[in-house]
Amino acid sequence: MAGATNPGNVGHAWVKALWVDKQAPSGFERSDLYQAQDYEFIRARIDDNPIYANDAEYRRTLEALPEHLRRAFLDGDWNVFAGQYFEIFDIGRHTARPEDIRLEQWWPRWISVDWGFQHPSAVYWHCAVPGTVAQAFRPEAFSSAVETDTRARKDLTPEGVSYSNASRIVTYREFVQNGLSPRMLAQAIAERSGREHITEIFLSPDAFAHRTSESSIAEQLGDVLIANGLPRPTPADDDRIGGWQLMYQMLESNAWLITETCPKLIECIPQLVRDDRRQEDIRKVEGDDSADAARYGLVSGGRLAGVGPAFVPARAGQAPPYNSPARTPHFVTGMPLGEQIARQVTATDQTSRAIHFQRLEAEAKKFFRPKPLPRRSR
Repeated sequence: MAGATNPGNVGHAWVKALWVDKQAPSGFERSDLYQAQDYEFIRARIDDNPIYANDAEYRRTLEALPEHLRRAFLDGDWNVFAGQYFEIFDIGRHTARPEDIRLEQWWPRWISVDWGFQHPSAVYWHCAVPGTVAQAFRPEAFSSAVETDTRARKDLTPEGVSYSNASRIVTYREFVQNGLSPRMLAQAIAERSGREHITEIFLSPDAFAHRTSESSIAEQLGDVLIANGLPRPTPADDDRIGGWQLMYQMLESNAWLITETCPKLIECIPQLVRDDRRQEDIRKVEGDDSADAARYGLVSGGRLAGVGPAFVPARAGQAPPYNSPARTPHFVTGMPLGEQIARQVTATDQTSRAIHFQRLEAEAKKFFRPKPLPRRSR
């Protein structure tokens, strides 16, 4: 069998592991059956393609891409996405057709906006789905009646995470366009919202700054929104590191679903990579506006919708740390240590759970280490 593909997007880590790095990818059920010699990687560049090798216009298009995409698509560099942040993202698991989901009109809805003019403005509509909806946030569950069978949900829930009362978030509509004035953008939001009851609109904090004597971007947006029966925008939580970590954990916990009516967001998420200088953050690139807007909606709107105590720390930026799905370790006195650790282990596969358990044991030893007595001052 022969196949061909480009670096990046959904499945990059899987393809790179099998063919480029010659190792069993994450999730491989029988890693002992993987034979590296069964996979041969042949690197291809534009010059190897008889159709496009002499197409100067196509080459110019590739050369005009941002650096990481240019290296991937022009040079065939598979290491560009080696630091992929959301390697857990999976189309089949985290997206659904809108017709498969029934969002009741009384469920909380809100909007998140990343303002831009030269860069696109990105707008997303979100809905909180009650935790009583059947089968722990699987797409097919939304077309069924409300179900209270907690045993069915427990089978699909990572240990240490309780979903009995927690909502899930569905991001169900997107609008991405540049060159719009604040008032034009607000009118577009109002038209697409129709008669939906929107409780909050979260806007990027920089839009609230007064750069001139004219009203701020937020004020201009608000004037049109209010006139159309929508709330004025409020500043979104712009904790980048905390927001990315929350997004990761929600994807890992099946607590966030994106409908296929949000193609820009679905395309953007798997292409985000870690910042080389700040590993907990994501590298700023062209086209990441959708991810920023979605982050505003999950962090700020998640609290509004009650998506919190079950799997989100009090401060959203505490979980998971770099290269680990776990939360920031937290210990208290008066409770069995084993139980505390078990509640904080969120990994699902046995190897990750063992590693996480050992790390938490080490952190617990530091926490409960006797404190030295303070020296008396003479």
